[in-house]
Amino acid sequence: MVVCMKLLSVIVPCYNEEENVSDFYDELFKNTSFFQEKELEVELIYVDDGSCDNTVLEVKKLRERDKRVRLLSFSRNFGKEAAIYAGFQKSKGDYIVLMDADLQDPPSLLPEMYGYIEQGYDSVATRRVTRKGEPPIRSFFARIFYRLMNRISKTEIVDGARDYRLMTRRVVDAILAMSEYNRFTKGIFGWVGYETKWLEYENIERRKGETKFSFWKLFAYSIEGITAFSTVPLTIAAVMGAAFCLVAFVLIVVTVVRTLIFGDPTSGWPSLVCIILLVSGVQLFCLGIVGQYLSKTYMEVKKRPIYLIKEEL
Repeated sequence: MVVCMKLLSVIVPCYNEEENVSDFYDELFKNTSFFQEKELEVELIYVDDGSCDNTVLEVKKLRERDKRVRLLSFSRNFGKEAAIYAGFQKSKGDYIVLMDADLQDPPSLLPEMYGYIEQGYDSVATRRVTRKGEPPIRSFFARIFYRLMNRISKTEIVDGARDYRLMTRRVVDAILAMSEYNRFTKGIFGWVGYETKWLEYENIERRKGETKFSFWKLFAYSIEGITAFSTVPLTIAAVMGAAFCLVAFVLIVVTVVRTLIFGDPTSGWPSLVCIILLVSGVQLFCLGIVGQYLSKTYMEVKKRPIYLIKEEL
């Protein structure tokens, strides 16, 4: 009797993760009985996002020992979103799981996640219920971001959601169909839909190295998410413009009536200066909002490739 083995693709984006590459491999294959029991073959795809350290060298060492290890190395740093997209494109698996190399996404959850896939779910996603080890200000703004996104966008983004997620091939194919240049994967996961099971776990601090996401990088990433999945900021700019026009009209009427009745000339240059500065600030703010959307459109119409591969093994 011929046993039909299923293939599980494990995609691991890496940027300066030389300290974690080998540890992740060991942790993933610690429980090989699970893969044997479920008749799963594994391909482990490390996507090197233009690392400046020895990440590529460490992956090559693993590949010499185990041909299940694959390497995609970018020509430069294109960002994690590009690395995720490249991993999805190059994966061959019936099932695909996305994980971070720093072991904040515990491989020990895989058996439980696969169990839900067997029950009929298309996707099994994870979310952190705590933010242990994170700076308080970062956690505070992260919660605000999730609340804001779920108010202004029709796409649901779960608070504390990780990129760690196990998916069937049809879910990944749906994600690949969204070939936009400006990518916000958390939103894309929610936009494609499909039946998703959420697993909760407490935050795990990275084993080695330091996070590559600073506060300002995360802030820029949040702006990317807002502009990618909501047009509400444009509506806000329009409403603010209409409101200021209305206020200006009312003030003009009040000034004219007061002058005709009381003969009180308009005075007070300090208040005038403050009003001019306020209105100018609002105008620049609204222009900034429009500029964000225009810049995204500009990058999309250029049709540049999302990533360029320097080496593939």
